[in-house]
Amino acid sequence: MENDVIFIDIEKRMHTADGPMNLKVQTSVQSGELVALFGQSGAGKTTLLRILAGLINPDQGIAKFGNSIWFDSEKQINVVPQLRNISLMFQDFALFPNMTVEQNIQFAQPEKNEASVIELLGIFGLAELRSSKPGSLSGGQKQRVALARALARKPQLLLLDEPLSALDAEMRNTLQEEIAKAHQLLGVTTLMVSHDLNEVFRLATQVICLENGIVTRTGTPKDVFSDNSISGKVKITGQIARIEKQDSIYVVTVIFGNNQIIKVIAFENDLENLKIGDRVMVFSKAFNPIITKLR
Repeated sequence: MENDVIFIDIEKRMHTADGPMNLKVQTSVQSGELVALFGQSGAGKTTLLRILAGLINPDQGIAKFGNSIWFDSEKQINVVPQLRNISLMFQDFALFPNMTVEQNIQFAQPEKNEASVIELLGIFGLAELRSSKPGSLSGGQKQRVALARALARKPQLLLLDEPLSALDAEMRNTLQEEIAKAHQLLGVTTLMVSHDLNEVFRLATQVICLENGIVTRTGTPKDVFSDNSISGKVKITGQIARIEKQDSIYVVTVIFGNNQIIKVIAFENDLENLKIGDRVMVFSKAFNPIITKLR
């Protein structure tokens, strides 16, 4: 619905490791989307998240969620973070060490709702850990608790600043699946900072690419990053980011190297032992691409 659109038109002068940069973003986000802010370090992704959260003020411009104006430099409106109904999650977990898993999640609720807590415990596989305290949890488990707590507030907007970057590849894959499941079930509008192309393909419905503070591309991951060609003679190793059925064949998107993409045709019997997240080798045999899972 039009009233649920997030509209952003802001400017902010920044000082980066490479010198001064002007963050100038004009874009919009539809309600219910999971949008990846993609770009190199220093492009302005985290600053934009902090501006939406109300932690940093733009130099000028406007930011609003539907009819609710969060910031307007001309009208001198600047709504405090507590009144923006957002949840912001950074790379550090910031859990309360003296509280149990269940209590950490409950703490974020404006109004206590045990059924909602139980639902979140189930979504993130935390039911058996509900009475545990953060000191006894692994990094991946703490990340699950932090995500559940961020969603417990039932925010209009969930902001995630590279939430999985500190985890190993296997744990990242697991939590990517859980984030996707939670988004599908709860439908909260989400902006996620990432520079991991595989993560973008697995999670995002839309992508906003930032380069030197400027939006350079927007659209679906497929539209933004793919040239819609099917590659043939190759020999690479990478990770499966997407498997799409097209008529009687499948198109498999593989991420390799420095966030590069290759797309190959496969048949159903080729995919019996393959799934999204698998490490694979793609090579040519008689000019036909073959996908093999790496053990």
